[in-house]
Amino acid sequence: MSEQYVKITESAQEYLAELLAKQEVEGISVRVFVENPGTPRAECCMAYCAPEELIETDLKMELDHFSAYIEDASVDYLVDAVIDYSKDSMGGQLTFRAPRSRVPQLGPNPSLEERINFVLHNEVNPSLASHGGNVSLVELADNEETAVLQFGGGCQGCSAVDMTLKDGVEKTLLEQIPELKKVADVTDHSNTDNAYY
Repeated sequence: MSEQYVKITESAQEYLAELLAKQEVEGISVRVFVENPGTPRAECCMAYCAPEELIETDLKMELDHFSAYIEDASVDYLVDAVIDYSKDSMGGQLTFRAPRSRVPQLGPNPSLEERINFVLHNEVNPSLASHGGNVSLVELADNEETAVLQFGGGCQGCSAVDMTLKDGVEKTLLEQIPELKKVADVTDHSNTDNAYY
């Protein structure tokens, strides 16, 4: 068997082999990938993959009854991922756990969004966590010159959030990512229920 990038348990392989057989498509396989990798919105996905849908850059895992293809851009986010199947009274449940799917990483040619998420995750959020807060990238605006952020936890509604944004978050992002010209906040700070003062 080739190198396994994602662990697909025996029970999951048996279950997936049954599903693939029902498709009645010669050479059908599964494709595994992460949508919005390295962000809080990351979602692990698996889809049927007919032979004509194969992507040349995908990494192939040869399993006993079928092949699984891992999207090249998702490989680093799927380290330590496990796909499992457990039978229960309702039939069973397929689970997909990928602990690194939401952790920002920088490959050889990271996108601007990946670089921003990396800085937020590794430099900004650890500081905000001491106050129970966090910040995440919502979108890029103004021809990707503005990072639109949303504060959460203790930062939402905090009286010092303007200072945190200007002196902390914006300063750090603009220093590390020179393409950015501005940082904006879309958080509704009128809700002060969990605010840190």
